[in-house]
Amino acid sequence: MAHYRCDYPMRWSDMDAYGHVNNVQYLRFFEDARIEAFAAHQAGEGDKSLLDTGILVARHEIEYVKPLKWRPEPVHIDLWITTIKGARIDVGYEVYDEHPGEERVRYALAASTLVIYDLVSERPKRISHADVERLEALRGEPVPFRMRRAQ
Repeated sequence: MAHYRCDYPMRWSDMDAYGHVNNVQYLRFFEDARIEAFAAHQAGEGDKSLLDTGILVARHEIEYVKPLKWRPEPVHIDLWITTIKGARIDVGYEVYDEHPGEERVRYALAASTLVIYDLVSERPKRISHADVERLEALRGEPVPFRMRRAQ
């Protein structure tokens, strides 16, 4: 499975009164990881990024696995594409720590549905063939949510 790894520096303001990263901050983590990953894979027509042409978030789903406490070291975020269809891109994420010789610690799993959007016509816009080819480098499996496996 192809992933893009983002080493994300946490901010003091990410922490809440309980001493761990607040649940809403994860959405910012995912947004920043998407921007970095799309830029790294040069997804966009010509010299424009997909982010320049218009992307709307249609849906998020997050499964919190373990509280993430603030620290100065970055946390790892893996991002991958699970679906590319028409104007839609589904993105999977995993927030985790991994150190040599230690077990991987997972903090959250998430999925976002993005819609490529023409800002002028105010309508969804089919993803170009070139962008599909670029994003295929990040293609991976569906997000392994625990709650779905239990049902």
